[in-house]
Amino acid sequence: MNDFYDQLSPFYHLIYNDWEADIAQQAKCLSEIIYGQWGKSVRSVLDVSCGIGTQSIGLATLGFRVTGSDLSPEAAERARGEAASRHLNVSFSVCDMRQVGAHHGEGFDTVLSGDNSVPHLLCDEDILLALRGMHACLRPGGGCVITIRDYDKEERGKGIVKPYGIREEGGKRYLIWQVWDFEGEQYVLSMYFIEDNAESETAKTRVMRSRYYAISPGHLLALMEQAGFESVKRLDGVFFQPVLVGTKIRHGA
Repeated sequence: MNDFYDQLSPFYHLIYNDWEADIAQQAKCLSEIIYGQWGKSVRSVLDVSCGIGTQSIGLATLGFRVTGSDLSPEAAERARGEAASRHLNVSFSVCDMRQVGAHHGEGFDTVLSGDNSVPHLLCDEDILLALRGMHACLRPGGGCVITIRDYDKEERGKGIVKPYGIREEGGKRYLIWQVWDFEGEQYVLSMYFIEDNAESETAKTRVMRSRYYAISPGHLLALMEQAGFESVKRLDGVFFQPVLVGTKIRHGA
């Protein structure tokens, strides 16, 4: 998986129509979720799947104290550079999501995993390991926010095309799409980028592949409960993906 994101990180922003606008919009939505669930006293956020910084940068811009990590060294390095270019003090590091407890320690107000990152873990046992690590990173009363695709509504099969459209940047045009190939409850995602510099009769094609576990939001909520989270629930209509939240119970509660 880290090879996939190492290759994708220079182009990841092209997935969005306007990455800068999405950074701001996602931060607005996530901050409203965080404050709505755990109050205005929340200050520290641990992003355990930071990628190139889409959520971390936006939340830091709003004044949260953000720490981020990602399995991909290239993605974490780009996030570090993007934050620095915006004069934001965000600590980024490389860490497997299943090892966040040992890597980051405890005491965070909120732990976040956005943009369908948890389904990169391909079995319940690995997801539980990651969730227990997230739980360990929180202070008592702290909250967990996970956003995923609603796989209950996704088509299953082979050769399922997910178009992203055309992007233009630096005098080049990019045509971007995904292809999904299901194998039981998992699928192989192939991400295609065709790069056309508009001054040549040839184009450059890149393809990057990764595998996902098409876990249903309901099943992931059950795993959050098994990992120790209380008051787990699904929020719809507040983000571009379903949002799952849970709270680390306070001592003596």
